[in-house]
Amino acid sequence: MPEGISQKSYLCGMVYPIVAYGDPVLRKKAEEIDETYPELDTFIQNMFDTMYASHGVGLAAPQVGKAIRVFVVDAEAFADEEPYLENFKKVFINPIILEEKGTKWAFNEGCLSIPKIREDIMRHPEIVIEYFDENWVLHEETFGGMAARIIQHEYDHLEGILFIDHINPMRKKMLAGKLKDISAGRVNVDYRMRFPK
Repeated sequence: MPEGISQKSYLCGMVYPIVAYGDPVLRKKAEEIDETYPELDTFIQNMFDTMYASHGVGLAAPQVGKAIRVFVVDAEAFADEEPYLENFKKVFINPIILEEKGTKWAFNEGCLSIPKIREDIMRHPEIVIEYFDENWVLHEETFGGMAARIIQHEYDHLEGILFIDHINPMRKKMLAGKLKDISAGRVNVDYRMRFPK
């Protein structure tokens, strides 16, 4: 259970449906929140519960229908390759990427909102980011490797950017049919999804 999350909200966790590609909320620039945001601790725990139920390593608030600047990550799945990622579980509130460093590298990414599609995406190997944690403590930290990649992917969601926006237009055109099927709900996944009307 993450710090700052009450036992009660942990026990009463809720799994949200993941918003599917085509929903306008995924293209909105998310808004900053403050400490008065209602029931934020419960929302954060529900985000973690939803991420785990969907087998994700990161989840941004727009993916559960809320256009606010919050995302959660748990990169422990990559601890075999990068041991420092063991217990790498974090909450990012109102994050700002201050710097992206190094030569971009490719990795095969997917997205819970765009199931059954994976593409090689180029991203910077190191970032400097400022953010508040779940206790409203301000941090400025440098992350590298898979942590940096996961954070960049989730940060993009807050900017209304999807991972497929990073691939070349020709490749994206080739995916048009699959993307249309996802928007229409013609995709089989083992987690709850909410499709555009």
